[in-house]
Amino acid sequence: MDFELTSEQREIQAVAREFADAEIAPHAAEWDREHRFPHELVPKLAELGFMGVCIPEELGGVGADFLSYMLVLEEISRADAGIGVTVAVHTSAATLPIAKLGTDEQREALVPPMARGEKVGAFALTESGAGSDARSLRTRAEAEGDGWRLTGTKQWITSGSFGGTVLVFARGDEGISCFVVDGQADGLSVSKEHSKMGLHSSSTVDLALDGVLVPRDRLLGEEGTGFRIAMSTLDGGRIGIAAQALGIAQAAYDAARAYALERRQFGRRIGEFGAIQEKVADMATEIDAARLLVYRAAWLRDRGEPHGEAGAKAKLYASSVARRWTGEAIQILGGYGFTTEFPVERYYRDAKITEIYEGTSEIQRLVIARSVLGLAERAAPVAAGA
Repeated sequence: MDFELTSEQREIQAVAREFADAEIAPHAAEWDREHRFPHELVPKLAELGFMGVCIPEELGGVGADFLSYMLVLEEISRADAGIGVTVAVHTSAATLPIAKLGTDEQREALVPPMARGEKVGAFALTESGAGSDARSLRTRAEAEGDGWRLTGTKQWITSGSFGGTVLVFARGDEGISCFVVDGQADGLSVSKEHSKMGLHSSSTVDLALDGVLVPRDRLLGEEGTGFRIAMSTLDGGRIGIAAQALGIAQAAYDAARAYALERRQFGRRIGEFGAIQEKVADMATEIDAARLLVYRAAWLRDRGEPHGEAGAKAKLYASSVARRWTGEAIQILGGYGFTTEFPVERYYRDAKITEIYEGTSEIQRLVIARSVLGLAERAAPVAAGA
């Protein structure tokens, strides 16, 4: 198992890093203060193919592999995790399922506008009473004519306020099904915009569905297969959240290392003191370990091999590393770290959610344990934030 990046992967990584440093990082603090998703950034992301990195070329994407997509998410999230999660949900949770499971008509009509950034995707699964227990969702799909009417509410929906294409999971006569809903459909509305601890540059809303009419040709997959679609989507989606956590951790490390080499106390740079050296050494080691877990999970997915356990391990560990070491980065910066003058306090706020959405850390442990123990019953690895 060789994780040496190919020349194409390195080129994509370099372009993403350059873009993140030039177009995202300089504005991240402003977007954070304003609690605003920068819609003006989407055409720029799309121009470089970052809204469809791993989408086939014939469907308007770049046609790169999943690992290349993870490299892009890591670099974008290093600059601003809110932008990272917007791209991740758009790609992993909305565009890829249609590209993989849609009919020819659905793929040709729906995927290219998403891959080109003309429509942003959203994933509406979670409800107030159905987070980790996704099977208990209550949104209804009532058959009507040659289609369905959807009625219910969805919670913690990333980009739900401007999503042009929304995957909605609802319960009908045959069980849970997945429907592709136009973001401007009659009866679909935003009932609440959430004010969050972090990820201020991403939009997180509750959605209300009041008799939204969905024609039969917008059913994704077979009727009653929605839960399976959701679970398979999250198998790949959680790798993206792990890459997001990795980017946050790397940003915190970069800031802490630079400060340790600059800040002087007692006549010496603080990086020369053993207590700081231990923190930096552990931080560098654990970030490298997290990176290998993320890349391995993406590598397995690219090879078409089972990757549920590997993705759960990557998300569990990378999110823990991000939360722990963003806190220690603040400690290294001392008082400055606690102010908005430096970005590490933002990294700290952004990191915590990676332990919660796309499956909490507790759920990831269930997934891993059931896999390594060979237990047949599968947990429902879902949590708020999709």
